[in-house]
Amino acid sequence: MRFHRSLPGIFLSLTTLAVAGAQAPARHAYTVHDWAASRSAAPVAVSPEGTTILYRVAYGAESGPGGREFWFIHPDGTGAVKLTLPEGFSPEGFMPSGGALYGSWKVNGAPQFAVFAMKGETAAAAPMTLVVLPRGVDGMLPSPDGTQFALLADPRLPDALDATRTVIEPEQTSLYVVRADGTGGAWACTAVHDLAGGEGAQGLPVAWSPDGTELVLLSSTTKIGNHEMHSQLDLCAVTAGAVSAGSAAGELRHVATVDNSVSSVVFAGAGEIAFLSTDAPTQTPEHLYSVAANGGAVTDRTPQLATTANAVGADGHGNIFVEIAHGVRNEVDSYRDGRLTLAYAWPEGGVGLPTSSPYKNAAAQMAFAVSDPTHTANVAVASGSELRRITSEGEKALEHVELGPVRVVHWKSRQGVALEGIATFPAGYVEGKKYPFLVLPHGGPESNDRLGLDPFARSIAGLGYVVLQPEYRGSTGYGDAHLAAIYQHFGDRAYEDVDSATDFAVAQGWADPQRLAIFGWSAGGFMTSWTVTQTHRYKAAIEGAGITDWGSFIFTSDVYQTDFDARWPEEDPDAFTKFSAVDFAKNVTTPLLILHGAADVRVPTYQGREYFEVLAARGKVTRMVTYPGSPHFPSLWQQRINVFDEIGAWLAKYNP
Repeated sequence: MRFHRSLPGIFLSLTTLAVAGAQAPARHAYTVHDWAASRSAAPVAVSPEGTTILYRVAYGAESGPGGREFWFIHPDGTGAVKLTLPEGFSPEGFMPSGGALYGSWKVNGAPQFAVFAMKGETAAAAPMTLVVLPRGVDGMLPSPDGTQFALLADPRLPDALDATRTVIEPEQTSLYVVRADGTGGAWACTAVHDLAGGEGAQGLPVAWSPDGTELVLLSSTTKIGNHEMHSQLDLCAVTAGAVSAGSAAGELRHVATVDNSVSSVVFAGAGEIAFLSTDAPTQTPEHLYSVAANGGAVTDRTPQLATTANAVGADGHGNIFVEIAHGVRNEVDSYRDGRLTLAYAWPEGGVGLPTSSPYKNAAAQMAFAVSDPTHTANVAVASGSELRRITSEGEKALEHVELGPVRVVHWKSRQGVALEGIATFPAGYVEGKKYPFLVLPHGGPESNDRLGLDPFARSIAGLGYVVLQPEYRGSTGYGDAHLAAIYQHFGDRAYEDVDSATDFAVAQGWADPQRLAIFGWSAGGFMTSWTVTQTHRYKAAIEGAGITDWGSFIFTSDVYQTDFDARWPEEDPDAFTKFSAVDFAKNVTTPLLILHGAADVRVPTYQGREYFEVLAARGKVTRMVTYPGSPHFPSLWQQRINVFDEIGAWLAKYNP
C-alpha cells in the first residue's frame, strides 16, 4: 500500500546469435532488453453502443521514458487500429454519442479537460470542448446520463515563484462540476478540499449516484499535519441550474467517518454506498464495506473474508464487481445482496476489474486486463462466464525468448506459518539439479506478487538462477490476520517468513546452499538491508530504495507510513531502532549493493546514503549507485538498464 511495487532488473549480456542462412534464430534466455522491447495492453473505455473498445498499449525502449499508443478494437478481436490523436491528448473515455473521446490534453504543460471528435481513427485537430483550470485537472468522471462531468483539480492559483522555491504544504484537491459541452462550470462543495485516499471509477475518489444528482466524495486527512488517518464520506448534491449559472454549486451532507483508510468508493444502488476499508492498524483497505446513503452505521460486508478485496467498481447498470486476491491469483467477483460470487477468472494468471461504459443506457459490454507467466498483460472480453483474449501485444518480443517454468508453491515457516510463493526457474531447468538461488521479497509491503510475466523474476532467472518470491506476513491475498501480522513486526515476522523461503528452496533441492542471494526494492529493499544484519548465509545482496532508519523515515516519506508503527519515534525511539539496519551495520558480512533514485520522495535517498556511509566506515563490502532525477524507481529506460547492469555484475562477482 505504502510503497510503489518496485521494478528491479538484472543485467544480462546478450549473446551474439549466429544465423546460418535461413535458419531461425536460436532462442535466448529472458533479458532486460526483452523487457525494454516488450509491449502490453490494457482497456481504457468501451463505447456506449458496445461495439468499440479503446485500449492503451505501453512499451519500453533502450533509452528515454518509453511510450504509449491508443487503439480501437471490436469485441470480437477484429478491426484493431491505432489512433491518430493531437499531441498531448490522453483519452479516458467515450462521450455519450460515441463519436468523440474525452480526456486530458496538455495546455502549457498542465493537463486540462478536453473533448475531441473522432472521424474513424483520427481525432479532430481542435477540441470540441476544453476546460482550463488554474493548475490543471487530475481526473474526470461523466454523470450516468452524460450531461455533466465531475473534475478533480487543485483550486489554488499557481505559485508565481514555483521556479524559485517549493513550499512544503498539504496538497489540495477539490470538485469542479461542468456541463458536457464545457459551459456552466463551477467549484462544488468547496468545504471538501482533500479528495484523496481512494479510487473510484476512472481512478477518482468520487462516484455519481445512479440518477446523476449527487456525488459521493471520499476525502482523507492529509499526511502533513496529521499522525493518524481518518476518512470522510460526504454527499454533494449538484443541481443543473447552479452549474448552468456558473455559481458555486452543491449542498454537502455528511454520510460517515471511517477511522482508517478507504478506497474504491461506488454507489451500490440508489440507497447504498460501497467501498473498501479495514479495521486493522496496517491501514490497507481489504474488506468490502457499505453505508446507507442517508447515513448510519458502516457495515463490513465481508467479515469472514479469507482473501483480500483489492478494488471495487460499478458499471452504468448498477452492477458491482470486486477484484479479489486469492493469494497470487486475482479474480473478479460480483457483489449483490450482501454476497460475493465468482464472476471471472483467468487460467494460470490474473484478471483486473472490468472496464465498461459509465452511461446508464449503454450496452453491457465489458473489457478486462489479463496476464499470466508467459504473456504480458492484454485485453480480454467475456464470452459467457469465460474470458477470451482479443489482443496479443508483446508476443513478438517473446518470439525468440525461452522461458523457464513457473510454479506456485507452498510451505511452512520454522514458526509453522503456512506460506505461498512463486518460484521461477531458468530456461532449460533440469529437475534435481542445484542452481544459484535468489529470494525476491516484494515491495509494499501490504501487497503481493501476482501470477504474471514478472520482469524482475524472469530477468534474474535468465542469469541461471532459481527465484522465489515469498508472500510473507504482511502480504495481501491471505486474509486480514496474515496482513495485520506485520504491524510492529516487519523486522521479525516478515523476515522469518522470507528467510524460510530460502530454507524451502534448499530443502527442495533447487538451491545450492553455497550460492544464495537476496534482492528487493522498496519494502523488499528494507527486507534485504535488514536480512544481512541478521544472517550471514547470503553471498550477495542488493537493496533498492530500502528503509534503513525507521525513526527518521516515518515523517519524511511523502505518504503515511504509520501502517508499520503508529507510535511516535521521539517518544519511543527503541521501537524504531530495533528494526533499523543502520543500528546493526557492524553485523553485516554480506557484500551489499545499494541502489536509489536521487529524487525519491517515497523512501528518501538519504536512507540508502546513511546505510552506505556507515557500512563503508566499518570497512564492509558495499557500493552505492544513485540515479539523477529518478523517483522511487527509475522511469527512464537507460537508468533501468543500468540497474540491471549493476545487479548482474554484483551477483557475478560475489555469488558466481
